[in-house]
Amino acid sequence: MLYQDGLENYSQLALPGVVGPESIAFDCNGEGPYVSVSDGRILKWQGAKLGWIEFSVSSPQRQDNRGLHGGIARDRHVCDDSTSTGLEPVCGRPLGIKFNPATCDLYIADAYYGLLVVGPEGGVATQLAASAEGVPFRFTNALDIDSKTGVVYFTDSSIYFQRREYLLAIINADKTGRLMKYDPNSKKVTVLLKGLAFPNGVALSKDNSFILVAESFTMRILKFYLVGSEIHGQETFIQLGRFPDNIKRTASGEFWVALNSGRGKIRRLDSTEPQQETAIDWLVDDPVAVRLTSGGKVVRVLDGNGVNALDSVSEVEEYSGLLWLGSSMKALCWLHQE
Repeated sequence: MLYQDGLENYSQLALPGVVGPESIAFDCNGEGPYVSVSDGRILKWQGAKLGWIEFSVSSPQRQDNRGLHGGIARDRHVCDDSTSTGLEPVCGRPLGIKFNPATCDLYIADAYYGLLVVGPEGGVATQLAASAEGVPFRFTNALDIDSKTGVVYFTDSSIYFQRREYLLAIINADKTGRLMKYDPNSKKVTVLLKGLAFPNGVALSKDNSFILVAESFTMRILKFYLVGSEIHGQETFIQLGRFPDNIKRTASGEFWVALNSGRGKIRRLDSTEPQQETAIDWLVDDPVAVRLTSGGKVVRVLDGNGVNALDSVSEVEEYSGLLWLGSSMKALCWLHQE
């Protein structure tokens, strides 16, 4: 049965001056949520009385106009509370975040500073990787972690266009995105796939037998089978009618996919491919996120009902009976009572 949700049970959680709570995470003690925001920081929610506090910052250094670390201290007077995309290369722009449940370290995919990590106490994040195979990251986007091995899977959406230039990537039909893995033991980055059309969200299955990657430009979720941490075979997990953003696995092993843009009616997509027979078999006026089974079947839809506040949903995190919705643009996140 397909379950559809309206906006009746949503409440809003405003951010202090910043915008774009792109990704959401809870730590090993169940505290949070933590959100990645526009000024290069990770903020932590401490409840209605205490509000938001700073947990981490992407980098203590600014970059020069070539995108290189210049050794200049990050200027808080310039960066803190910034909502300017023009300052992102200077201040950083964290996107995907997730705690490793085994170590309680927070891993961060920063669009400009690459793959980062910060300890349970927060502070300045440490850069783990900024390039692979000699090619610098231009748009580090999303990540997931194998809790058994500690291997981090992450995406670089383009080797040419940075986050603030994403419209150019669309205009140029860019297909230079990469899926990579970082091994914390060897400290080595390995490119698993190249030539992806704006790879965005990434999520491992509950048993780590496959990994899902949102390929935004093609409006589909790709499924790659894993043997160890190597890819062996792929297929289309589901074809969508809007651009998918982040993917988050639930405790039960299903997946939430945020549908960030291209709002409008989803139409049924006819296909003879077996994996798409159960893909989209419904009509919803304004879906902003879908929940999928581990087999790619849609079982739940969040309907935005045309409300402008939900035109940039970037992530849905299901935690302790609540749905937390992040946004790539807004100055708030949403809480949905189950």
